[in-house]
Amino acid sequence: MFDEDMPFFRNPLLDSQLKQLLPTRPQPDPMDAIAGLGRWNLDRDSAYWSFSPIALQLLGIDTGPMAAHWLACVLAEDKPALASATAAILRDGAAVTCEFRTVERERGMQWLRLQSLAAGDGLVASGILTDITEAKRAATRERFNFALTRYLIGTDTFDDAVDKILHLVCEELGWEWGAFWARECQGDTDTLRCRHVWHHPEHDYAQFRGAAMRLAVKPGQGLVGETWLTGKSQWIETSATHADMARVRAARRCGLRSGFFFPVTYVAADGELHRAGVLEFFSVAPRQREAQLPGLAESISALIAQTAQRLVQQERVRVLAQTDEMTGLINRAHFHSLLDAACARGREFGLLYIDLDQFKPINDCLGHAAGNAVLCQFAARLRGLAEGGSVVARLGGDEFALLTPAGLSREELDALAGEVLAAARARFQYQGHALSVSASVGISQFPLHGDNTAQLLHAADAAMYVSKGNGRDLVSYFSPDDSQQRTMAALLMHSALQDALQRDEFFLEYQPICDTQSSRMVALEALIRWRRADGSIVPPDQFIPMAEQSRLIIQIGRWVIARVCQDLSALRAAGMPPPQVHINMAAPEFLDSELPAQLLAITAAAGIAPRQICLELTEGVIMQRVEQALPIMHELTRLGFDISLDDFGMGYSSLSRLKALPIASLKIDRLFLRGVPADRNDVAIVRSIIELGRNMKLRVIAEGVEQDAHLGFLRQCGCSLVQGYLPGRPMRLAQLMAAHGVGAPGVTAAATAPSPVSISAFH
Repeated sequence: MFDEDMPFFRNPLLDSQLKQLLPTRPQPDPMDAIAGLGRWNLDRDSAYWSFSPIALQLLGIDTGPMAAHWLACVLAEDKPALASATAAILRDGAAVTCEFRTVERERGMQWLRLQSLAAGDGLVASGILTDITEAKRAATRERFNFALTRYLIGTDTFDDAVDKILHLVCEELGWEWGAFWARECQGDTDTLRCRHVWHHPEHDYAQFRGAAMRLAVKPGQGLVGETWLTGKSQWIETSATHADMARVRAARRCGLRSGFFFPVTYVAADGELHRAGVLEFFSVAPRQREAQLPGLAESISALIAQTAQRLVQQERVRVLAQTDEMTGLINRAHFHSLLDAACARGREFGLLYIDLDQFKPINDCLGHAAGNAVLCQFAARLRGLAEGGSVVARLGGDEFALLTPAGLSREELDALAGEVLAAARARFQYQGHALSVSASVGISQFPLHGDNTAQLLHAADAAMYVSKGNGRDLVSYFSPDDSQQRTMAALLMHSALQDALQRDEFFLEYQPICDTQSSRMVALEALIRWRRADGSIVPPDQFIPMAEQSRLIIQIGRWVIARVCQDLSALRAAGMPPPQVHINMAAPEFLDSELPAQLLAITAAAGIAPRQICLELTEGVIMQRVEQALPIMHELTRLGFDISLDDFGMGYSSLSRLKALPIASLKIDRLFLRGVPADRNDVAIVRSIIELGRNMKLRVIAEGVEQDAHLGFLRQCGCSLVQGYLPGRPMRLAQLMAAHGVGAPGVTAAATAPSPVSISAFH
């Protein structure tokens, strides 16, 4: 349609004719100058263009020889679109809009928009020319930042993020080469190495790339080292002299004419400025005055830094989510997923279910700190056995599991299980004490004993109980008869519980609840114990869950309340002011609508005021069936009984429901107290619960107080009541009386005999 060398005036005769039709040099309009509008006219018959002074300025030309060759300023890739627009004007007199780029020596690349009015049948078309460079650059920056943010949010690794950034910058902003130099620490020295490169595939940069990958740069050395050391971005022209001439010459040999370098830095959570590396980009074009990259460098650096921090945090969260906090082993949830994956692979493997024997007495006698020391030392020993590809996990409490590598023979499984037993038998050290435990191990095999996680764990667990039942410190393989044995054991336990009620084999111990300031005992917690006829003690965590699965828990609970009332009467008869007694309530007994009337009858028969009984309920008992529990709670408080929320913070209660509960006190779970005062999260939780209780006019009792540091912290926070081994261990009624200088006639020798210390039966 037109040639870029087409003269501005075609011939003198035509020039004379056109001058009569339209002005070739319109006079400058002050309003056009203010608005930045250039005007143009086009003779449709001769394709003669006429531009206003503002239009000529926008095109970057003057009235000299360049005016006749204005199309030479237009970028080659934009000329077809401009030709098509011109053809529509010349042929149809159409109203068109066309955007194109020009390159001018001083200003660099500019975006212009040419718009025409519909000419109809007129011989002359008119229109305006505007500079849209800034709008285009803003749109490019917005599009680039959006794409950059979207890419970085969707990346799972830092390497992937950097690769996407290099690709995006080169493609969107017009660079042929991009690289990232990452920081490495070698002793006390920082070194930068090229870890990521992206370039347009049509260019051969193999030699340049290879040289970069082999290079190790020290701070201050070369272009990369200077940028790293100074923290400032820099342009370079490969045609100019530079200290890093080897790299500059290599870039020039590849046809690269300019480069831009900028550091990647961020301020970390510790408040320190961290330098992650240096980004470099090269272009085949000379230094671009209109380049977008320098203006975006800071935001690119910030987004890379944010991505790095996000990925670090994600990895930390992932590790925390998959790791047992105390032992550092894999936790139950992640172990189940690994077991699922092993089953999906379909290769034979073994699963060892490990439970420590005689672990509970360590917790009871020496405290949880001793128990935790044993668990951590045993976990380290198991980790040492897993070096051959096994996976070790802590499933909870003193239960562990070991997933073996695929393809182990029966003899190799036997040998591994034997090493586990030996690891448990070896003495554990705690504060100068050599502690002794053993392990019961159950083994299941895939696919012999199950083809999924649930079946394999059930089988290994059943085999482990066979080891316990046969004397402990043993290894047993799963047999289909094991589940029948467990069912039989459950039936026998149920019968034994019924016999225990009839034979009066249960007894109570009382643990003091003390005032933090005066150390005076202000209340007690009643703890149920079971001594068989042969004198052996059955741990509460073995018989309480079984009792809760049947109506026996209601009978046992009523026995506890009746015995507490009898003991309170005995204390009063001995001259000791009877304190309030906290009694744990299980869900089946508490959700019984007859509970308020029955408790009132029991206390009335013993001559005990209801206010001397405080019923402890866990959040789970209340919140799982709050509609059923709330009327019972209100009736109990109306009758004069107190209600305490036990293990507060471990359940799922909402504050909106908490404020509606008729409770008198909160108990801070012992789990939160373990990290006090060193763990800031535990400190924050404990402080918050104490403050919550104070504002709600509730008594706050801290459980698990075992160290002076615990007590000092609680005093400082204003927690008035504490319970634990430090303020007082559980004791029989006769021991309690003796401790307070009173005695009761008729107390039997069995009642005064020392008894094992234990935690609450319902915990």
